[in-house]
Amino acid sequence: MGKLVVMPRTVPPKKAPNSQQRSREHLFPHEVEAMIKAAHRVGRHPLRDSTLILLAYRHGLRVSELVSLRWEQVDFSCGTIYINRLKNGVSSTHPLRGPELRALRQLQREYPHSTYLFVSERGAAMAAATARGIIERAGEKAGLSLSVHPHMLRHACGFYLASKGHDTRAIQAYLGHKNIQHTVRYTELSPLRFKDFWND
Repeated sequence: MGKLVVMPRTVPPKKAPNSQQRSREHLFPHEVEAMIKAAHRVGRHPLRDSTLILLAYRHGLRVSELVSLRWEQVDFSCGTIYINRLKNGVSSTHPLRGPELRALRQLQREYPHSTYLFVSERGAAMAAATARGIIERAGEKAGLSLSVHPHMLRHACGFYLASKGHDTRAIQAYLGHKNIQHTVRYTELSPLRFKDFWND
């Protein structure tokens, strides 16, 4: 009998911390717009992919919340969407604005028999990994210098709302945070705190 050869165990390389991969964890509004436009130019499902990025940004959605959105959560007559927060978040109803309503109506016409807003080629609910790929590809195609991941769209939403001077408690409710400390990070990043420091 031959000798049993024991192969040494290989340890997977450690993932570099986010701070080493990118200088910030949120996107600016113009970067999100560039991603939406890029998603609309590439791939086989441009409307689906660009709408996915738009909703993730406008409603601060986690990937799991995004791919689980169903048409029964959308009320076209009232112009609202029910956001079912996961990870022990607080669910709420958000208003839908014109760009979202137009995109959603068109999306429903393209996928009339779907239960979910975002579906795979086989008509099933989209996998979280697929949504991540769509968002990452849009960041690359938009020519962003940052390595984009989906949660950056949620951070972008919080940062945008804080930069417009919205009340921290209202932002907390909008993003579904149980703990306001998770919301405070956005007001800490807001340039509004420093707007009167220089008056020239």
